Amino acid sequence: MATYNKRGYKAPKPKEENEFEPDPIDAISEKDSTTAGVFNSLDEGASRTEEWVAKNQKGIFIVIGAVALLAAGYLLYKKFIVEPKEEDATNVMFQAQKHFQEATDSQDPKVSDSLYALSLKVSEGQPGFIQIAEDYSGTDAANLANYYAGMAYLNTKKYKEAIDYLEKFSSDDMILSVVAKGAIGDAFSQLNQPKEALEYYIKASEMNQNDVTTPRFLLKAGQTALVLKQKEAALKYFTEIKEKYETAPEAMNIDAMIGLAQ
Repeated sequence: MATYNKRGYKAPKPKEENEFEPDPIDAISEKDSTTAGVFNSLDEGASRTEEWVAKNQKGIFIVIGAVALLAAGYLLYKKFIVEPKEEDATNVMFQAQKHFQEATDSQDPKVSDSLYALSLKVSEGQPGFIQIAEDYSGTDAANLANYYAGMAYLNTKKYKEAIDYLEKFSSDDMILSVVAKGAIGDAFSQLNQPKEALEYYIKASEMNQNDVTTPRFLLKAGQTALVLKQKEAALKYFTEIKEKYETAPEAMNIDAMIGLAQ
């Protein structure tokens, strides 16, 4: 019988002796070898770390001890020096705050000026805001004394002193911090320094925005911008009051102010 190959059919080539398939066991062994190498590297790194720690053990303990000592010292300082000083400052400030409040409530300008002056200086054996700010520096009470002193000076027309003390004051209080910035603007305005006044009015209007202080200082910023002939800026501040704070007292005549800025 005759034999033939189908067209296109190719007989498979016999495998060469050199060709071989990788043994699964060898592949696993290689993987295990790689893993072992990684662990060996880690072990070597750990060993080097242990050697470094052992070599520098004394220095490490000194650093740890110093940090612990500083932490303990700070806690003791705060408990036995700062806290008693804070409490003492708060107690001695009572009389000065009393004079300040009476001055604010008084309808007589002369009486108010006299009471503000008393709040600033020693009165009835108690220190005023100026001395409290100096003697209790670093306490919250001294920081607050700077605010009171600045406002007392502002109300007694001593504007440079007002700026000095208000700039020393800082607070996280949402209203007080804004009022202090705006008061610095008022002091500069009274000193006929509108450029500086505008700078602080803008800062006050941008801080902790709310329905009480924001429109107040936007209005002052707009009015000061008009003095500086910055009509475009003034229009911006007045428009913001109209659009965002229409129920605020500052919005009552805002259309007239907008007309001046246009």
